[in-house]
Amino acid sequence: MPHSSPATSVARYELLARELEQQIAAGVLRPGDRLPSVRQMRASRGHSPSTVFQAYYLLESRGLIRAVPRSGYFVAARADGVLLAEPQTTQPQPGSQTVAVTDLVCEILGSARARDIVPFGSAFPDPHLFPLDRLRRALVSSTRRLEPWNMVEDLPPGNLRLRREIAKRYLLHGLAVATDEIVLTHGAMEALNLCLNAVTRPGDAVVVESPTFYLALQALQRLGLRAIEVPTHCREGIDLGRLAQVIELYRPKACWLMTNFQNPLGSLMPETKKRDLVDLLARHDLPLIEDDVYAELYEGNAAPLPAKAYDRRGLVLHCSSFSKCLAPGYRVGWAAPGRWAHEVQRLKLMTSLSGSIPVQAALAEYLQEGGYDHHLRGLRRSLQAQRNSLFEAVTRHFPDGTRVVRPAGGYFVWVELPVAVDAMTLHRTALAQGISLAPGPMFSARAEFQHHVRLTCGQPWDATHERAMRTLARLADDAARAGIAEHAAI
Repeated sequence: MPHSSPATSVARYELLARELEQQIAAGVLRPGDRLPSVRQMRASRGHSPSTVFQAYYLLESRGLIRAVPRSGYFVAARADGVLLAEPQTTQPQPGSQTVAVTDLVCEILGSARARDIVPFGSAFPDPHLFPLDRLRRALVSSTRRLEPWNMVEDLPPGNLRLRREIAKRYLLHGLAVATDEIVLTHGAMEALNLCLNAVTRPGDAVVVESPTFYLALQALQRLGLRAIEVPTHCREGIDLGRLAQVIELYRPKACWLMTNFQNPLGSLMPETKKRDLVDLLARHDLPLIEDDVYAELYEGNAAPLPAKAYDRRGLVLHCSSFSKCLAPGYRVGWAAPGRWAHEVQRLKLMTSLSGSIPVQAALAEYLQEGGYDHHLRGLRRSLQAQRNSLFEAVTRHFPDGTRVVRPAGGYFVWVELPVAVDAMTLHRTALAQGISLAPGPMFSARAEFQHHVRLTCGQPWDATHERAMRTLARLADDAARAGIAEHAAI
């Protein structure tokens, strides 16, 4: 189906960011120096406010500068320190791989459910960040108006009012997605699984990022599919050159990617790269399952576009949900599966028949009443402050040799620890101290990333989190020292 073609100014802000980065590296801009204001940049260089903001957001995501409320942007105090080096892009082994991660994932997730655990390993933000009272009132109000016929009328593709509201959100971001293309599901994971089922058969190979979201690996395992892991940069997403080689060599049947705030890396693929990605897949008629659940959790004034914005052939099966941005626990997601819309709707009927009709009606009512964007602005501010606090705590406390990059959205921070630190051992010792984390091996079909962890900044930062981060850093430092000593003894 046709989509509108949004205009971007990516090259301009990237060039500005590159110039400022070079000045920081050369010592022209030193730690603590204040960067020119947006007004000064506009007057002296002729850049639009949007270009300057995007360049500054990009530099902030790399840990090179920091925002000080009501004061502007400053070169980060440790911009020349080892802690601000980026995690290295991995080089996964070539070829497809059978997947067997479910036992590991279940062990790790099941070990950190207690309320007294500091949840740095959680995949969920704090529920108090969401308008639960308003959602509750919308649920009561909409339920009173439900009619018996709605129980049949709202079978897949789902509640028409809610699908219209979702289509309006697409339109707000410059995408023309028809209401009839949207299929409501039990959260994004059902949408992603239905789309994967629609475009593959057992034994097929599917391209995933390296590292990748562990539930994507579980979905491949459940359907008897093989994973092809492709190197992925911590800021810019999957390596398109390697992806092109993989497509030629191994003929995968689909790709499952996160172009916006990838879990666990937090990477945000530049708009030009998203366009190139879609062009590459179109040349091979290869479907892309796009997991886009964090797209509303961006910094700045402009939402990042999904790869679907550049799709002209219906090859992108776009999936998202309200779980991360509005209504955790309500389990309402959707798919906009392009040319596979009818097949996904059919699979939804065959597997779970229908979503929760009262909950879909409640979300439709909430969105129609207004206030969603006001809530999102507050949520983004909270998450940005929490990202800053967690990132700064890592740079202050973690051992030398740690690598980390601050993402420009979402609520995950990917940390590469010194090689001597075993992430699984750190997970167990931290859990004994009441702290959870997500160890790197759960994000790989080959159990790679042995000295990496994913940390969550979805909880409001307080003294408890600061103490827990110092404890976690001490445990990592002890593990690094013990590993070095063991190696020296050998």
